[in-house]
Amino acid sequence: MVDTAPRSTGVEGGVGLTALLVAAARAIETYRPDSLAQDVYAELFVRSAQASAHWPVRLDQVPDGDANPLWGRFARYFGLRTRVLDDFLLRSVRAGGARQVVLLGAGLDARAFRLDWPPDCVVFEVDRDGVLAFKHEVLGALSVAPRATRVPIPVDLRADWVGALRAAGFDPAAPTAWLAEGLLFYLPHAAETNLIRTVDRLSAGGSALAYEVKLEKDLMEYRDSRLYTSTREQLGIDLLDLFSREQRPDSAARLASSGWSTSVHTPFEFTHRHGRGPLPEENDALAGNRWVFADKPRSER
Repeated sequence: MVDTAPRSTGVEGGVGLTALLVAAARAIETYRPDSLAQDVYAELFVRSAQASAHWPVRLDQVPDGDANPLWGRFARYFGLRTRVLDDFLLRSVRAGGARQVVLLGAGLDARAFRLDWPPDCVVFEVDRDGVLAFKHEVLGALSVAPRATRVPIPVDLRADWVGALRAAGFDPAAPTAWLAEGLLFYLPHAAETNLIRTVDRLSAGGSALAYEVKLEKDLMEYRDSRLYTSTREQLGIDLLDLFSREQRPDSAARLASSGWSTSVHTPFEFTHRHGRGPLPEENDALAGNRWVFADKPRSER
């Protein structure tokens, strides 16, 4: 038996709570009959933290089910995002040939454990010490082994994460698959610009990057959207207080100017592709969300 008694963790407040929110959404997605992504570990994270122990992990635990803006539409968004980014990573290591994966702001993502990686793949998880310690505690109780070489890097992205990454064995001369899932929302303009510039500098030809951004000029225009109000009322999480409200840089254009090929998509494109997921609505807090994919060409010899 696994001890899932609630405990105090590094994910109990602030941005850490959003990691639990995404884990709960992944758990709900896992139990859907038309699931887009499977994460059998997500429920354990939710149940093991004091702040989220009472949250639903199955849709039948939500009285209004899919009609609930938070546990219906928003959770489905995270399920769709998980599937799309899972596909990106697996495509990058299989067809693209990358053998290094760097998860920036890895949160409670369990991809090292649940995806079918090539046997020589290394997954670096970069996040704050409290988040990774909580993840280690929960997964350690299961005695479960990752499906790739997993290297946790407990460092705040405001500190010298590059030095920590290199010290952990990262090779900038080898192609890398980079992922910044649900991270850039929280970073000031300058921090996002620096992160993208750093990823470019550390990426050999053949590397790939996926990240998520919001393009609204004024986030507060959507403060009364069903998505934000339900998150505040049901969980006490005010996402708009956590997000940076500075005007976002055009990181896709910056990458393109450095020679990367880039594509920018709305989540709704993937809803149509997969046949399930959120669709646009009035006063939609997802209207400005974009998923960006970039590839750095290999140098010609």
